[in-house]
Amino acid sequence: MPQSPKNIAIVGSGLVGSLLAIYLRKFGHQVTIFDRRPDIRTIEFSGRSINLAMSNRGWKALREVDIEDEIRKIAIPLYRRAMHVPDKPLYFQNYGLEGEAIWSLSRGVLNRKMIDLAESEGAVFRFNEKVWDVNLPEAKLYTGETEKSEWQEYDFDIVFGCDGAFSRVRHKMQRRSRFDYSQDFIDVGYKELTIPPNEDGTHKLDKNSFHIWPRGRFMLIAMPNIDGSFTCTLFLPFEGAVSFESLTTEQEAKAFFKEHFPNVRKVIDNLIRDFFKNPTSAMVTMKCYPWTYWDKVALVGDSAHAIVPFYGQGMNAGFEDIFVLSQLMKKHNDDWETIFQEYQRERKPNADAIAELSHRNFMEMSSKTADPDFLLQKKIEKWFYEKHPDKWIPVYSRVTFSERPYTEALAIGDHQEKIMQEVMKMPNIHKIWNSEEVERKILSLL
Repeated sequence: MPQSPKNIAIVGSGLVGSLLAIYLRKFGHQVTIFDRRPDIRTIEFSGRSINLAMSNRGWKALREVDIEDEIRKIAIPLYRRAMHVPDKPLYFQNYGLEGEAIWSLSRGVLNRKMIDLAESEGAVFRFNEKVWDVNLPEAKLYTGETEKSEWQEYDFDIVFGCDGAFSRVRHKMQRRSRFDYSQDFIDVGYKELTIPPNEDGTHKLDKNSFHIWPRGRFMLIAMPNIDGSFTCTLFLPFEGAVSFESLTTEQEAKAFFKEHFPNVRKVIDNLIRDFFKNPTSAMVTMKCYPWTYWDKVALVGDSAHAIVPFYGQGMNAGFEDIFVLSQLMKKHNDDWETIFQEYQRERKPNADAIAELSHRNFMEMSSKTADPDFLLQKKIEKWFYEKHPDKWIPVYSRVTFSERPYTEALAIGDHQEKIMQEVMKMPNIHKIWNSEEVERKILSLL
């Protein structure tokens, strides 16, 4: 039985808000999206973006509403990491099995496309309209130019908060009794930089790789765009000897790039210009509960569970929220209270699990990816995985190339790590890493 049409508001026109609008329109609901910002299709990008890595969970959510093929046209497959380690030649680490890839997408390009697709489904966007207050029991929104100006009141049946880590909708929910909330900033910030295309429009680096310059406490990454450029992200402590705070002049910044990233010298002027033009942004893990208020209001994506970007799963997790919601809508029809209760019960543990995995992956990407023992461990895991795919799937593959719960990836990953710690203690492991002896050892510990 189809759902009865509802008048639904979405606060936030980002990736999650736009995709949710497409889903809700497919269910026959009337949808209005509010955003305090101008229409992203009419302005230059902000210079505070990290390119997105679409993986299996995200594609599954897009496939459900028949827009996967449309989005693949603006994405580039990345089959491997390209490691730029000091005093070593460039080397590559495949992400998964043959043909498995994450897909690089410009956040701005994707967001523009998603808004277009939502509009084509009949969703109505109200840009430059800031939501100042929410009446939770009655699903009413109040918008206005300023907090003190006269507000416009809107009546809805349901309100979805898709307005990010510093959500206005969640802010209202936080004032209610027994609402749990925490936020945790890491002491590393990020800045967006750009490597321009060659004169003929081709990429300056291998375009099917995720490029990483791991440097311990800091790192640079680069992901390709369809116009031949790379969006780079410099992750650097806010304070300290090597930090954003310590790089105040062009001369200091140029010396920093020359010392730590010598193979990007050819575009150093470009990087320096972006370094001083683009803002330095913070990264936060935000957790809260409950995510819903009766059958009236629900949080989706970053407004419910913001995470640091080091697993490339923020967007994928938000899109998976929407897919799970849609399955519950089919199952429970017009019982929105049950839909919301089951949604938050299923998604909350998974959101916490990917938050933990993302935090750990920062340590792996910035320091361990250049560690010989760590690289050998990953090599052994991959070798064993290829021999026994029914017995061992690396945690990265569980997160990125499957749709199994994040909680499962975290729990099994922890068990596998204990096994690998025992394997790495074996005498002469560097020489016998792909031997029957090692195979027997892993099998005995599983």
